[in-house]
Amino acid sequence: MSLLTTLTEEARLTLSNLSDAASDLAVPSVRLGVTGLARAGKTVFITALVHNLLHGGRLPVFQAAAGGRLAHARLQPQPDDAVPRFDYEAHVAALVNDRIWPDSTRQVSELRLTLDFESASFLSRQFGRGKLHIDLIDYPGEWLLDLPLLGKTYAEFSASSLARARAKNRTDLAAEYLACLASIDPNAAESEQDAQKLAATFKTYLKNCRQDAHALSMLPPGRFLMPGDLDGSPALTFAPLDIPQDASPARAGTLRAMMERRFEAYKTHVIRPFFRNHFARLDRQIVLVDVLHALNAGPAAIKDLEEALGEVMTAFRPGKQSWLSSILTRRIDRILFAATKADHLHRDDHDRLEAILQRLVGRGIDHAKFRGAEVDVLAMAAVRATREATVRHGGQDLPAILGTPLPGEGVNGENYDGETEIAMFPGDLPENPDKIFSPADSKDEQVHVTSEEIESQTELTDSDLRYLRFRPPQLDQTAEGLSLSLPHIRLDRALEFLIGDHLA
Repeated sequence: MSLLTTLTEEARLTLSNLSDAASDLAVPSVRLGVTGLARAGKTVFITALVHNLLHGGRLPVFQAAAGGRLAHARLQPQPDDAVPRFDYEAHVAALVNDRIWPDSTRQVSELRLTLDFESASFLSRQFGRGKLHIDLIDYPGEWLLDLPLLGKTYAEFSASSLARARAKNRTDLAAEYLACLASIDPNAAESEQDAQKLAATFKTYLKNCRQDAHALSMLPPGRFLMPGDLDGSPALTFAPLDIPQDASPARAGTLRAMMERRFEAYKTHVIRPFFRNHFARLDRQIVLVDVLHALNAGPAAIKDLEEALGEVMTAFRPGKQSWLSSILTRRIDRILFAATKADHLHRDDHDRLEAILQRLVGRGIDHAKFRGAEVDVLAMAAVRATREATVRHGGQDLPAILGTPLPGEGVNGENYDGETEIAMFPGDLPENPDKIFSPADSKDEQVHVTSEEIESQTELTDSDLRYLRFRPPQLDQTAEGLSLSLPHIRLDRALEFLIGDHLA
């Protein structure tokens, strides 16, 4: 971005922050950003967080709740009238009543949860109960990957995109796009048909990369996979072109000039409004990472995820927050990276899952800490879909997990119907996380049996490291017939890190 553009953006952000600060004079608020790449569990995290606070869930590490100081939690109208409301009620119904996972995040949405609490400080308690607004901002992690594009020219975007498309693990996925690209002259006269053909094949390539078998993460521009209202607009109808490093500026009226113009329109009308209206106003951030999904796809997916998380960290505005800085230049002073779906592993492997995530985001953590932000990493399941058990095999007790796989999930040639509960040994993660990045270490052992056959199962089969997806749990009920809150793993630890200091 030019200096003038940067100064203009900062001036707008300062005015927005002043407005937010004025509204916080009566009741303070924390704007908590919730993001993650596809299928990381953003919707599930927000739904479980709100459900547990509204229904008095078991949160022993969340000190305000564990100490009995959390008096009341309630949903209230959100402060931003132009932002869609996070549909909490529909998502709870899907999890609790239908036992299906809610739809994935497709756009920015917001929900305000207000907490009444007693301060841990004797002096503060003399002034009465405290109150805190938590504004939960849900947005697709793919949009974060767009923010670095603000500092790139179209030629730089094209060069990096084509380098990825021509990489060994992507060439087949990009074959149609690369063939289309080879048939078109960037310096030919601009053509809407050529632009649409290139854009369509480029989007197909991005969709191919996103399939479960590949689980690749570096897929900018993010709105190409989630176009929303802009679907079919010129701002989303462009693609990278082969431009020599020493190429002269594009001539007016050429296809290249057309693509450059649309790339700049994408930055102006898509990326900058998201940055200004949502991202730059965050106080805290949680980044959910589906490490197991990448592990299923293999080392190429893991390395791609590492690159994507590195790009995500460059997009953040980390820094130590003070009263004055929160008014003038809002910074994210706490960032939590959470490896989701920890319930798909036995608890003995949770530390190893955290170590893998720590390895993936190591450089970004150093950057954020250098700027003054606090950073933490944990293995978590916002909704716990499994229970732990022990499988007897060959005279040896093996740690296993019990759960109901989603319909169509399968392992070792057996597919499940969505109704049968199984016990499964998912395999052990390596003690050294660096081994994850080697293809030679992508295999482990699994054993799975129905819950009725745990004692009789004796065959242990070698297979690729594979993590099944399970249905949400059937909730227990009280004697009065009331459903208990959604079970979780370390949701309370996440809450304590993200907002615990505001309730002290």
